[in-house]
Amino acid sequence: MSRGVPADDDSAPGTAARAVQGGPLPRTIAGYVWHRSGTHQILLSLLSAVVFGLSAIPLELQRRIVNDAIKSGATRTILWLAAGYAAVALAQNGVKLGLNVYRGWVSESAVRRLRQMIYALPGTAAARERPSLEETGVEVAMVLSEAEPIGGFVGISASEPLLQGGVLLSIIGYMTWLEPWVALLAAVFLLPQLVFVPPLQRMINRRAQARIGILRVVSADMITNNHGGESANRYLDEVFRLNMGIFKIKFTQNLLMNVTYHGAIAVALGAGGYLAAIGHIEVGSVVAIVAGLGRLNDPWGDLVNWWREMAVVSVKYRLFVQAADRLANPPPDAGAASPLAAGAS
Repeated sequence: MSRGVPADDDSAPGTAARAVQGGPLPRTIAGYVWHRSGTHQILLSLLSAVVFGLSAIPLELQRRIVNDAIKSGATRTILWLAAGYAAVALAQNGVKLGLNVYRGWVSESAVRRLRQMIYALPGTAAARERPSLEETGVEVAMVLSEAEPIGGFVGISASEPLLQGGVLLSIIGYMTWLEPWVALLAAVFLLPQLVFVPPLQRMINRRAQARIGILRVVSADMITNNHGGESANRYLDEVFRLNMGIFKIKFTQNLLMNVTYHGAIAVALGAGGYLAAIGHIEVGSVVAIVAGLGRLNDPWGDLVNWWREMAVVSVKYRLFVQAADRLANPPPDAGAASPLAAGAS
């Protein structure tokens, strides 16, 4: 029994049919992203550059508004600066809206192509007269579940680190230009996180890989109606344990990040307030620095989340490619035991 992939004019560089006929999947997630959406990644990166290019302007306008209000009380100037602040914020968020919608389209297109590709492989269950029930369970898991996070990552793979990294550099650069000692605050904020984030992420990756293998086994067991008794409960308990481990590690990481963030804010308020009190810097500069540090937290957190997702998706993609290779080259005996469900390397 054969089946094809429906022709699809999603205006992507290649239709789903061409995606299936385009040869084997690249071996890495980076290769897949570039191969399937290279042009879109360039356009998304350009939009990201526009967004982060505007990120420091509101801080400077805010500083000038505060200083003008305290020093000269020039209401006309303050109103013009406030209008400029609103215009820049509107422009930045408008471009960001377009960026996010475009990202979503690229991601969903990638999810659809991955699912259609798996659906059309010669070794999938519906493409054979006598499908293996175990492989059917793996196919269901791949099409409905595993393609989602992989394709979802495609839309943010290049634009997210560029956007968030650009925002970080723009704000840190502006604050350092405003007051050079702020570079020390940035180090207080960022450097400790470079110590604890990588080992915690490796712990998450190991649990994510183990969870994928167990869920494949559960999918196969459900198809074969072998989903009762202590064996199934052990699988589900293990998935629960792995998920709880991931939650604990992730939220511990978030706690440590928040602690370092508030520590940097405390230093900025103390040191900046003291320097303003003795007349060394302007009050508007202190306000801009504290606001800038506040704006570092979100892009840094988003950048860490992107790195976390990239690490997990790399593991998922590698297992996805291995399973797709086996489905593309099915064994002669369709009913034989298959290693697919185990997610083995």
